[in-house]
Amino acid sequence: MKNIGIWLDKEKAFIITIEGDKETMEKIPSNIENYHIHGGSGTRFKGGPQDVVQDSKYLEREKHQTKNYFKELASKVKEASALAIFGPAETYENFKKELEVYYQEINKKIKAVKKVDSMTNNQVKALVRDFFNS
Repeated sequence: MKNIGIWLDKEKAFIITIEGDKETMEKIPSNIENYHIHGGSGTRFKGGPQDVVQDSKYLEREKHQTKNYFKELASKVKEASALAIFGPAETYENFKKELEVYYQEINKKIKAVKKVDSMTNNQVKALVRDFFNS
């Protein structure tokens, strides 16, 4: 039986695999860029030069990067007998929704989706171990 717990946020994911008494942890970086959009008026005078900010371009790129991140995570957890998803922000919920729509086989294996704060590596391991032991 291969139990997998995944803790993820927008920057990285930790995948903890428990098989029997063997436990492994893998870190997956998201490669999602942080966008700091600068723009607006280039002068303090009314009618001065304006910077045009293309929000849609940045958001579209972020959407594609997030989709690729979720695709990689799904490929890492597809062998799970049981899956638990944890995370501090909405990224873990978005991953759950992605599994519901595009990866129904993996979605059927989900035992829990819980909001948890940011954690150290050892805390993440303990969280997953405790979840599957209870």
